[in-house]
Amino acid sequence: MNKALFLDRDGTIVKETGGKTPETLGYLLSVEDVELIDGSADAIAAARKLGFRIIVITNQSAIARGWLTESELDKINSKMYSLLLEANPEAKVDALYYSPYHKEGVIEKYSIEHNSRKPDIGMILEAKEKFDIDLSASYMIGDAHSDVKCGLNAGLKNILVKTGYGKIAYRKCLDEKLKIDFIADNLTDAIGFIEKNS
Repeated sequence: MNKALFLDRDGTIVKETGGKTPETLGYLLSVEDVELIDGSADAIAAARKLGFRIIVITNQSAIARGWLTESELDKINSKMYSLLLEANPEAKVDALYYSPYHKEGVIEKYSIEHNSRKPDIGMILEAKEKFDIDLSASYMIGDAHSDVKCGLNAGLKNILVKTGYGKIAYRKCLDEKLKIDFIADNLTDAIGFIEKNS
């Protein structure tokens, strides 16, 4: 079986972005706004050398809300892949899964509760099946409370990064007494922890 890093996208690999309006604040809606967090590419490359598959899992409710099309999301993700490989040719992502759903959306087919949306584990289970992943040897890394809960629900080890919304998420995780294996300054720090403990 393989081991994997399940990485959140926004606030973990790429910078959280301000939206163009107050309601879209924090949603990455434009390919021009894609910017890597410093060190992301080198961290992903280092994780690959440790034998981890790199799986990005991201909630993208902007699609359900009508702010983003799937085609536009594909362009944003392609830009992220290009920036990663430009920064480090070894920073390859094995797969990216996204959940376009949100029950308060306006696009009817996406305006439902769905088991792919974090903190549920549908995206992880899909990747587990495709890549033959041993979840007990794998990690969830993200900057959100939903990432931590998703990791716990899937039986992964959990790392919360302080980039993005990590500091806010940490307080919420403390309030709920959620288990976090390591609190990292950023993705580089997270991979350093994994290397020492693998």
